Amino acid sequence: MIYRELGESGIKISAITFGAWAIGGFMWGGSDEKQALGAIRRGYDLGVTAIDTAPIYGTGLSEELVGKAIKGNRENYQILTKFGMRWSRAGSQKEFSSDKGFEDIWNQVYLDGRKEGVMQEAEESLRRLDTDYIDYYQMHWPVENAPIEETMEALVRLKEQGKIRAAGVCNFSAAQLMEAEKTIRIEADQVAYNMVRRDIEKDVVPYLLKHNKGIIAYSPMQRGLLTGKFYPDTKLPEGDNRKYSRYFKPENIRRVNEFLSNIKPIAEAHEASLAQLALSWTIHQPGVITTLAGSRSPGQIEDNARAAEIELTPDELQTLNHHLKNLDLELDA
Repeated sequence: MIYRELGESGIKISAITFGAWAIGGFMWGGSDEKQALGAIRRGYDLGVTAIDTAPIYGTGLSEELVGKAIKGNRENYQILTKFGMRWSRAGSQKEFSSDKGFEDIWNQVYLDGRKEGVMQEAEESLRRLDTDYIDYYQMHWPVENAPIEETMEALVRLKEQGKIRAAGVCNFSAAQLMEAEKTIRIEADQVAYNMVRRDIEKDVVPYLLKHNKGIIAYSPMQRGLLTGKFYPDTKLPEGDNRKYSRYFKPENIRRVNEFLSNIKPIAEAHEASLAQLALSWTIHQPGVITTLAGSRSPGQIEDNARAAEIELTPDELQTLNHHLKNLDLELDA
């Protein structure tokens, strides 16, 4: 396993991070506790010591399972969790809503960046995780109900109290990162980043590289699209919000599959799957500290951890990027 420093925090995390959204069950069809605990512990055996979770993943269930899995071995893990997405009605400022088949709870989720709310969420996460500190505490999304300065002040206070070791954000633009840093140092931005979703390269990546911050990449396989397991005529079930994704339009699936057929020889040369190649490409990109790989079973984390062993040569990266340059997707709304 490869380990990299999280910005300038002194915290080393594994290049493959255990993505714990799926074990919370929310939008993933439920959760199997035995499989989830086994997956986290098997990941540790393979060097996957970083775990990324959030309160909203199963309305607390993901954090609780992580807490159970690491009990007795806490000091050897790096726990990344988040704040700012709440499902209590009290003090609601901004709600998510959807008529596209998400679970009912989704209609009651709101964003909250107020200082008192952040402090409260931290205490609740510490309790669920059964720990007295969080290695890396991230703002889940930018909010409208509080200035960034106020939200960051809460992180300053939590760090002073020893309840968090380092501060971070998710889904922030370069301008929002600059605003946050007026109050506290941000070590990384967790953003969607993969072979076919590269918009952050325009301004976010240059900012992060210039200021010695990192990228925590989520959705490295574009929700399964880069595995090669989807076809233009694939029928996604009701409740699967990929049905409404631009990336999963039949023509885009066809074009991605053509691209995957072109790069398959590289995967085969490393005795790897296309999914593992997609993960490996991501962790080879400038500024990327780690990529999240969702796992619900020991077998899945074994497959994901294997990606860190793939050493892509400069020629192979050049070939991959050549084919990517020729991949033109229809992403207009």
